[in-house]
Amino acid sequence: MTTEQKINQLREDLRQHNYNYYVLDAPVISDYEFDVMLKELQVLEEKHPEFYDPNSPTLRVGGQVTKNFETVVHDHRMYSLDNSYSKEDLLDWEKRIKKMVDGEVSYTCELKYDGASISLTYEEGELVRAVTRGDGIQGDNVTTNIKTIKSVPLKLKGDFPPKFDIRGEIVLPYEGFAKMNQERIAAGEEPYMNPRNTASGSLKLQDSSEVAKRPLDCLLYNIIGDRLKIVSQLESLEKAREWGFKVPIESKKVDTIDEVLDFVAYWDEHRHDLPYETDGVVIKVNNIQQQEELGYTAKAPRWAMAYKFKAEQAVTVLREITYQVGRTGAITPVANLEPVLLAGTTVKRASLHNADQIEKLDIREKDTVFVEKGGEIIPKIIGVDFQKRTTDSVPTQYISQCPECHTALIRKEGEAQHYCPNYEGCPPQIIGRIQHYISRKAMDIEGLGGETVALLVNEGLIVNYADLYELKKEQVIPLERMAEKSAENLIAGIEKSKEIPFERVLFALGIRYVGETVAKKLAKHYKNIDAIVTATEEELVNVDEIGIKIAQSVKEFFDSEKNKLLVDRLKQYGVQLEISADKLANQTDTLNGQTFVVSGVFEKISRNELKKMIEDNGGKISSSISSKTSFVVAGANMGPSKLEKASKLEIPIISEDDFLDKIT
Repeated sequence: MTTEQKINQLREDLRQHNYNYYVLDAPVISDYEFDVMLKELQVLEEKHPEFYDPNSPTLRVGGQVTKNFETVVHDHRMYSLDNSYSKEDLLDWEKRIKKMVDGEVSYTCELKYDGASISLTYEEGELVRAVTRGDGIQGDNVTTNIKTIKSVPLKLKGDFPPKFDIRGEIVLPYEGFAKMNQERIAAGEEPYMNPRNTASGSLKLQDSSEVAKRPLDCLLYNIIGDRLKIVSQLESLEKAREWGFKVPIESKKVDTIDEVLDFVAYWDEHRHDLPYETDGVVIKVNNIQQQEELGYTAKAPRWAMAYKFKAEQAVTVLREITYQVGRTGAITPVANLEPVLLAGTTVKRASLHNADQIEKLDIREKDTVFVEKGGEIIPKIIGVDFQKRTTDSVPTQYISQCPECHTALIRKEGEAQHYCPNYEGCPPQIIGRIQHYISRKAMDIEGLGGETVALLVNEGLIVNYADLYELKKEQVIPLERMAEKSAENLIAGIEKSKEIPFERVLFALGIRYVGETVAKKLAKHYKNIDAIVTATEEELVNVDEIGIKIAQSVKEFFDSEKNKLLVDRLKQYGVQLEISADKLANQTDTLNGQTFVVSGVFEKISRNELKKMIEDNGGKISSSISSKTSFVVAGANMGPSKLEKASKLEIPIISEDDFLDKIT
């Protein structure tokens, strides 16, 4: 056997033993024997660097240091899940599903593990990239750290596709978490608060050898890719296991919502027997074709729903109610609490939402309150223990003036929140707008964080986001915690933001009600900022998915001379305020005014590619057939009820080839 063959044989044997131990929990050799083999491989690799393999088992011990984690755009967006809390929620969801897809609907139920979301990309069976969820659009490249986790396969086995992503959770088992805390306490250090936050923090440690010391695990549950030839969610879980992934075995296929609730009830009672933290059940439509038919909303898949276990509650005392001012001027009341442990974290603050909520629950300072942490990140007060209320208690009087600039608050008819109308002079609004502008989903200015923005405003260096482009390094260096290199990075980050595409710039402007999705719709329709500035309210309403409230807000924003001046300055500095020539080159108006329903399985292009072609050529996609549908693009296995409805409404049904002919 040659040296190269020996190295390859050792790598293959070690991968199999690693899989037996960490995935199957069925080792066939002792830890000592494994360590001897690993040491032999390390020695051979050191002597023969020409046989280097980036996915060798020896690299799991870590050692590489990452100073800055690269931001990577996901090939396939990582969506959030909608939450449900009752049988009625699930039945409503099922009703919506059955209106949109043909045939019987079955479900897979999977436990919802409470960890740090991760997306792993494999090409030709090798791990090439691991990216955190981030904002769902883009995340941080943490491949070096993920490679240290023993249950993550570096090379796959079996009939895997040439390229795909697989999503899952990085978790820290209770046993490993307890051991870590015992060691920290013994060393005189503060123990970690909970497994989830510790797992999440581990992914961003700069030294991968430190990550390797932590007993992290990786549980996978969702395969994403084009033309994977997988017909069901249950099959995808089975395939993933065959390829070498650690896939939880608790998943189950069911046919009714009652069976879903039986699964939920069982695991709500038995979840504490599991080695990991769980906070609910994820229910998915089992049939992949039906999943594709259902598609996504702006935030979540229509074919999946999270059922959250009963929220954890705690009792504490409300010390004081304070008020925060957001970038839009919205006032949010905040309950400042006696610190209390809730769901593994110490809670000191809770949201009170608005004046109506305070009045409805009759919440007062010094009250003993019930705090809940359910599907929301921020805890909320759900009630008051009136038996413990003191005799000198007085009802809460909601503030009438802005707590920052003392301007009289306004509350528009039909709206729950109060607002500070001092748009141009209220410091939190000024700082908040600039912080929104530089945020990750917007201009993503590297080297510039929220605290630095506040410093720049407070020092009088900027008063709006256009001022950022006039900053000089010499002005920034004197700021607190700002060295020459940091100042250079900040100025470079501002300069690079001029490359951010138009739809994200439009979102960054901070127009009320214009989120990411609306910004994309407006950018695609109008192509440049000047066309949006001059658009009438009536014209804006005619844009797909733009309602009267959004149209009024856009018009109001651009009617302001100061906002127009801001936009003109951004234009002068070279910020992208029109769709790039490259994007325009790939877009036409060939299908303008036409609405398409896509149904079935396609051969030449994937469903997502087909939908993109429709949108790139000016068409609109609908999930259901109606009298407004122009064409149904039908692939194999199109549902009979869709076919019947299209025929009844006399909607033309065209093939994949017919559609491609229309746009060429």
